[in-house]
Amino acid sequence: MKKKSVWIKADDGGWEQQKERITTGLESGADCVLVNSGDVGKVRELGNIPVATFGRDNKSGAEIIVVGKRGEGDGTKPLPLETQGSLDINAATVLRDKEVAVGGYVIIRDKRYENFAAELGKVCDFLIVTGTDWKVIPLENLIAELQRYDVKIIFGVKTAEEARLAFQTLETGADGVLLNSGNIQEIKDTILAARELENETTELESAIITRVEPLGMGDRVCVDTCNLMQKGEGMLIGSQANGMFLVNSESDDSPYVAARPFRVNAGAVHSYIKIGDKTRYLSELRTGDAVTIIDSKGRQREGFVGRVKIESRPLMLIEAKAGDRTLSAILQNAETIKLVGKDGNPISVAKLKKGDEVLVRLEEGARHFGKKIEETIIEK
Repeated sequence: MKKKSVWIKADDGGWEQQKERITTGLESGADCVLVNSGDVGKVRELGNIPVATFGRDNKSGAEIIVVGKRGEGDGTKPLPLETQGSLDINAATVLRDKEVAVGGYVIIRDKRYENFAAELGKVCDFLIVTGTDWKVIPLENLIAELQRYDVKIIFGVKTAEEARLAFQTLETGADGVLLNSGNIQEIKDTILAARELENETTELESAIITRVEPLGMGDRVCVDTCNLMQKGEGMLIGSQANGMFLVNSESDDSPYVAARPFRVNAGAVHSYIKIGDKTRYLSELRTGDAVTIIDSKGRQREGFVGRVKIESRPLMLIEAKAGDRTLSAILQNAETIKLVGKDGNPISVAKLKKGDEVLVRLEEGARHFGKKIEETIIEK
């Protein structure tokens, strides 16, 4: 599922009243805050987050300018008889022609406002719609009407439950929600709901170990992330892009070292790592890069590289068979490096033997610069 954004509505009442919800949104991972133009600088002082503001010019310094407040969109001014006579649509068009990111704000009061929202959305980067009574039907109609246009639909909600429904309407759902709530827990729950829906699953299957052979010294990569991982969570690593092993994080204590649940000792520098629907070489990873963390059930979440350590260590070749396909990986030869067994429990490479079953991900097609392509290629 594509990324779902959560905007925090903080334009009503005084700054102190809105400050707490903005701070909670920042700390919880909100994607944008919508404020009055005079509060843009105050948001900047709280943290680094995209800011949207109401207005008809970009003098405030906000990333997104939203038209419609105190205009036709919120009912302050009457709706035009013809589209070309709309003050809001014309203002949005002028801003977009100046290459300003523009949003349109509409309160759906009846079918006429729904039709106006559809026309406004055609000239905006974002269409922010809310209702006097929360109903999913206008959202369904707008998603269908605007699916051919380059506009993101942000639907106004007051609870995490309404957000979940908006995200899943008509299969694709709204691109985001504008949360109007001062309830701290509701803000956290809404952002969590968005992140949970983004987390896709990947199909894992078992492969039978056919070869475990110590090698000499080589350079291996430790991926230290900004995220804590649990037993059975790790990353997909392999010497061939068409099949990778689930390498467990160092989330277990051992007699030799304390647990480092932020780390995956990922393998030799040449190895592929699966990130989303692409692959990269381990040696390419840098601080701040996104990585995909996967558990034994195939559930995925995004992590970020905090540090990459490349050091010379004794290595081990591991091969496994999945159907008629042979997979291989070269990992560090150490007790703390583990694959994930088909039962979800980690197996140390130091204890790995022929006949053991481990979790792998099989891929069809070849890779070119990390992207899947339909091409015949042999890697061995």
